[in-house]
Amino acid sequence: MNCDEFVELVTVFLDGAMDEPTELRFLTHLTRCDDCETCLDQFRQTIAMLGELPAQSLPAPGLSGEASDRLRGAFRAMRRG
Repeated sequence: MNCDEFVELVTVFLDGAMDEPTELRFLTHLTRCDDCETCLDQFRQTIAMLGELPAQSLPAPGLSGEASDRLRGAFRAMRRG
């Protein structure tokens, strides 16, 4: 796996939706690449910060209340994971 492929798969990994062989390649690359480790940490920090946004900051213009609730719930679930 190279860094471009790693970055494309970060959200799949964080969603827990990666198949086992791809996850093994993903984790192997992670152990060897400091830049990708930093990238993964940044994704996690961003998700954590978005999950802490107050309810007043959502919905964004054009985003329905239901979509806003689903996003907020997804970010909170990712923080726990």
